[in-house]
Amino acid sequence: MKKFAMFCAALLIASAGASAGLEEELSEAEITARDEAFSISMTKCVLVGSFTVDGKESEGAPKAERYEIESVTKASENLWIFMTRVKYGKLDTKLPITVPIEWAGDTPLVSLTNANLPGLGDGFSARVLFHENRYAGTWQHGAIGGHMFGRIERATVDKSPKAK
Repeated sequence: MKKFAMFCAALLIASAGASAGLEEELSEAEITARDEAFSISMTKCVLVGSFTVDGKESEGAPKAERYEIESVTKASENLWIFMTRVKYGKLDTKLPITVPIEWAGDTPLVSLTNANLPGLGDGFSARVLFHENRYAGTWQHGAIGGHMFGRIERATVDKSPKAK
């Protein structure tokens, strides 16, 4: 038991030292560069992945999801506008969705709590992180929630002739 207490104390000391490095203030230039890199990485991309619904894991594999993102721009200190194509039920439209982004070091994280999304309703919550070419997180809409995860892919342009 004494060894376990010493182990826990060592973990606390180590984590305090590690977190102290994350608390360093970034310069205005570093924040601007970080924000621009995030905006560029999320412009003309598609989130392609899967989601689960809590309590329905026994019903088979996770369901496919796809979110088309035209652009992502910073609106204010921690609010970002995602110009998206939303396909939800019978809805298929482009919408600007404003969400708060928090930063865990160099990792952006959507932190949405009980939000109202135009055309989709209210009670939306999510925590979604983006790292390199992947995303992962949790989602909640009212009483229903689950997990989401997948890849961030560059969008392809349809060059086929349009019907007139």
